[in-house]
Amino acid sequence: MTARTILKMALAKGRLLEPSLALLRTSGAAVAEPATNRKLLVPSSDGSLSVLFVKPADVPVYVESGAADVGITGTDVLRETEADVLEPLALGFGRCRLVVASPTEVPYPALTGGVTPRVATKYPRLTRAFFAETGLGVQVIAVSGSVEVAPLLGLSHWIVDLVDTGRTLRENGLVERAQILDVGAVLVVNRASQKLRLEQHQQLLEQLRVADRSRATPGRRPGVSRP
Repeated sequence: MTARTILKMALAKGRLLEPSLALLRTSGAAVAEPATNRKLLVPSSDGSLSVLFVKPADVPVYVESGAADVGITGTDVLRETEADVLEPLALGFGRCRLVVASPTEVPYPALTGGVTPRVATKYPRLTRAFFAETGLGVQVIAVSGSVEVAPLLGLSHWIVDLVDTGRTLRENGLVERAQILDVGAVLVVNRASQKLRLEQHQQLLEQLRVADRSRATPGRRPGVSRP
């Protein structure tokens, strides 16, 4: 297989990286982690992929533009960016939810005295869309750091952020008020690349589908069916 035919895959640094690498290992396309390899593009062990590690918000951008043929990202990032990509496979990891939360003592869904609520979030588009649909007027404050501290510092009344177990919310005196989106990891594909290299994409998709199913079923090996 020549370098020209190798598919480029964008993986998100952060919470989805370890399970994404585990999925590739199970599929037979193991890739060295960024900390152990300084190459811009890291080849997979079977030679089928060339992997680049990028910020989570950049995965849909790379795939939509064609800089990467495929990528693994969260539906939170995908919906926020509104990237025009294919979503052929939902993966069985990275599951959490995007919610509205606030300190226990702060009213929801309206503040007293007609005050316009300030909402801190890393997801300004999704946040504006949610409150527009619910008919609540809010001021959205886009932040890139720890969202949970925004109410404690007086930056906002409410926040919109990802929640898994809810532990971080509780530790910061916050409670869930409303759910905006169910979130999970998905495989995304560039439309043009999929048309031009259909056979390669179909092969990769099947490998990842089998590997994902295998990881969800302890003791099962990829490619081994059960009666």
